[in-house]
Amino acid sequence: MSEEKTYLELSEADGGAHKFYEVIVKDTQVSIRYGRIGDKGQTQTKTYPTPDKAKADANKKIKEKLAKGYEHAVMGVRQKRSVTRRAVTSTASTAKQAPILWKFNSNSAAFGIFIDSDRCWLGNQAGQVFALNHQGKVINQFKLPDGVKCLVADDIWIYAGCDNGNVYDLTGKLPRVAYEIDENVDIYWLDIKNGLLGVSDANGGVTIIDHDDESQWTRLSQGQYGWMVRCDEVGIYHGHSQGVTMYDVQEGRVLWQQKTGGSILFGWQEASTVYAGASDQKIYSFSKKGKAGAVYKCDASVYSCATAQDGKYVFAGDSSSSIYCFNQSGERLWKLATDCGSALSMQFFDNCIYIVTTDGALACIDTSEAAIQAAQGGTIPQAAIIKAPTTEGAAPSSVVETTTDTSQGVIVECYREGSKLRVRVVSPGYNPNWKVQFPKDIRQEGQRYLVQEIRESASGGFYRAYGDIKKISS
Repeated sequence: MSEEKTYLELSEADGGAHKFYEVIVKDTQVSIRYGRIGDKGQTQTKTYPTPDKAKADANKKIKEKLAKGYEHAVMGVRQKRSVTRRAVTSTASTAKQAPILWKFNSNSAAFGIFIDSDRCWLGNQAGQVFALNHQGKVINQFKLPDGVKCLVADDIWIYAGCDNGNVYDLTGKLPRVAYEIDENVDIYWLDIKNGLLGVSDANGGVTIIDHDDESQWTRLSQGQYGWMVRCDEVGIYHGHSQGVTMYDVQEGRVLWQQKTGGSILFGWQEASTVYAGASDQKIYSFSKKGKAGAVYKCDASVYSCATAQDGKYVFAGDSSSSIYCFNQSGERLWKLATDCGSALSMQFFDNCIYIVTTDGALACIDTSEAAIQAAQGGTIPQAAIIKAPTTEGAAPSSVVETTTDTSQGVIVECYREGSKLRVRVVSPGYNPNWKVQFPKDIRQEGQRYLVQEIRESASGGFYRAYGDIKKISS
């Protein structure tokens, strides 16, 4: 059986798109492989009623790509190009040094951070993800195929957004693909709530994707690009080069817009307020109804921000390796140097501010009143310095362990619904009509799996797979 291959590439200068798109037609089957040049990419296959219909749809897809600037190319001529999330500069701070308790050196610029009662997570541009305890000891690590954009939590699930366009679930032994973002979207940032993923991109757009990887809606902002996206049950808060826009979470209707003096580079949210760090050296705050609040003034572009105690204190990290603390009304309480680069992301937890930096550090900084006063006077603790392990962490794999023992866990099965592979629970006691959020890269039609746990989503209507997954051998 003969097959026809068409290979296209789109490669733009100055850090623009660097992607391929391959169409393979074989009888009634069309396979689309796409991704970043030099990577294996992702593959989607669809079967048509006749060879003519398969060829017609393939030609349509090729014409659409050519219209968007793709060109016919020879695979392997262009080489893989490193991905940069944004042009980041960092200079040394002239302030006195912050009271760092410990510092973990990952050796590559880090944007991803998530802190909870058990672990401190870091994700860096080398694709490494480390989970540490609160003393800085590494207790788990993963290796993703490309740079880690951000780490986000949704209930007990931890997700890593990767520069290859995938979002990985890190709750099991191996990273598993939870979401596959459209290959035309250059992701800048992610957030997630009850399985609903918000994606901000290089074109100033925001896209919402549901638990089963179905795009719900996409909106293009007034800005040219957008770094900030935050999600809650009511809305999506999108920060871009012209300000902040709130969209209705269900339909994408604009609920309010607020202009800012600079481009938004980072965003944070509390229950009733959103905070947007901007290039004009300010953090803007807005109520979730759109009313402008306090403005927090720094001395350089704001790369990151966070809050404590529902906004009682507001923290900021700037492009000059300084961190700040403000009270709720906007008064600056202190400014100190990080001594490990500019904070690209941050989070407050248990009287400490945790930062990940341009130097690739994850630093735990004591923000107690006594520690800050001592630092302002020039006295700081001796920080513990922890080096990253030389071993590689667990990498994504489509290989799944098999088992015949189904006495512990929940049984699910993969089935086809149109062109999509879905998953449902077959163990008793569950709603068989609800779909299961399940790794994309291991789904096989007709296959049954044993999942460590199946949990109902907080919003209801679907289940989520948690923990380790095994194939059930027949």
